[in-house]
Amino acid sequence: MLGDFMPCLAMVLVQVGYAGMNITSKLAMESGMKPLVLVAYRQIFSAIAIAPFAFFLERKTRPRITMPILFQLFLCSITGATANQVFYFLGLKYSSATIACALNNVLPAVTFVLAALCRQEDVRIKTAAGQAKVIGTIVCVGGSMLLSFYHGHTIDITESSIHWKYAENMAASSSGNGTSFLGPFLVIVSCVAWAVWFVIQARLGKKFPAPYTTTAVMCFMASIECTVIGFISEHKISEWSLRSGIRLVASLYAGIVCNALAFCLMTWSIEKKGPLYVSVFSPLLLVIVAILSWALLHEKLFVGTLVGSVLIIAGLYAVLWGKDKEAKQLKPMEEMESQQDDDLELANKKHFPANVGQN
Repeated sequence: MLGDFMPCLAMVLVQVGYAGMNITSKLAMESGMKPLVLVAYRQIFSAIAIAPFAFFLERKTRPRITMPILFQLFLCSITGATANQVFYFLGLKYSSATIACALNNVLPAVTFVLAALCRQEDVRIKTAAGQAKVIGTIVCVGGSMLLSFYHGHTIDITESSIHWKYAENMAASSSGNGTSFLGPFLVIVSCVAWAVWFVIQARLGKKFPAPYTTTAVMCFMASIECTVIGFISEHKISEWSLRSGIRLVASLYAGIVCNALAFCLMTWSIEKKGPLYVSVFSPLLLVIVAILSWALLHEKLFVGTLVGSVLIIAGLYAVLWGKDKEAKQLKPMEEMESQQDDDLELANKKHFPANVGQN
């Protein structure tokens, strides 16, 4: 009973943590903090936070870091950390926290398309699992397009009775830059960059099975990349000041809670329950952020946002169902192949001593 409850609790805490990051980051950017500066601080703090885990937990099991491995780690830092988070925070600045979280759920569909193009994923269109993955991907894309291009009427719901004066002042002083399309578009680009990272990481993980070291090195490289990009864009020292409370909280929170702590909890949950179990909880983030945005930031909910979010979640679960069904179908075949390999190896061992004796 406890074994089933703890991974569930861990994943709920991860989603609550990510929801808090969206709210605090949105407030920090509305206070004047530049997205590129926030991303740079996030990488710096996350590298510092994850480094002790990498050193103490993997110092005896860590493989040697070769030049090809280092180059793949560099590609991971460019795609999974720098491009992914730069575009996401820029998209968050020019949209709402609810829309950004909703569009993040297209990630499994985008990953499926890229993995299929790179021949890491079999489509199997003639099977029910393959059809579910393809249809789910199409529904996800359709939902993201609807959410990006169509707002519709405002849904009349009771206004929140919570009055957080600081958040209200930040929202009132925000200039509301950008267009209705720019923000969602940047978040989708962020998902594509993240999906590319999944494809690269899948290959890297087989050659270099040290997840904490991989994350520490990736965050260290990304901290340098994001700092350079940030200084090119925002070269005034005053823009990098963390004297404002919300800027410091947002930077520390994003780096420590949403990179280091969340990664540890997700890694542990994957070991206990598998990657599909972890993916199922991602729509929970959208629900939590929507509630917090309504309660604290007084965001309005539009028909297009609601319908698009429902389509994205439906498509997500179709893709996940197809992946789960395919995994169950392939498992007996893999076990049979493994048993045949074991039998062959055992047969070779039986014959080997006799051959040695004859020589």
